[in-house]
Amino acid sequence: MNKSELISAISEEAGLAKADAGRALDGFITAVTDALKSGDSVSLIGFGTFVVKKREARTGRNPQTGQTIKIKAAKVPGFKAGKGLKDAVN
Repeated sequence: MNKSELISAISEEAGLAKADAGRALDGFITAVTDALKSGDSVSLIGFGTFVVKKREARTGRNPQTGQTIKIKAAKVPGFKAGKGLKDAVN
């Protein structure tokens, strides 16, 4: 499912116009992004939790040359599915 298909599904499920559903989805994405940028997590009970994870610095290899390279530490977004979502999928 891509973004336009998700907007259509939200529109049908919530009884909204597609433009309103699109703005709602964009607002949700912006709110989650801003929360993660500030170091907060976003928990939606029964659905899941969006968090920022820390990835430690490490060494890797360039697959073309085999040369060892250093990979910097980074913060990466993560998602942990909640019980309700897990149960719905299984």
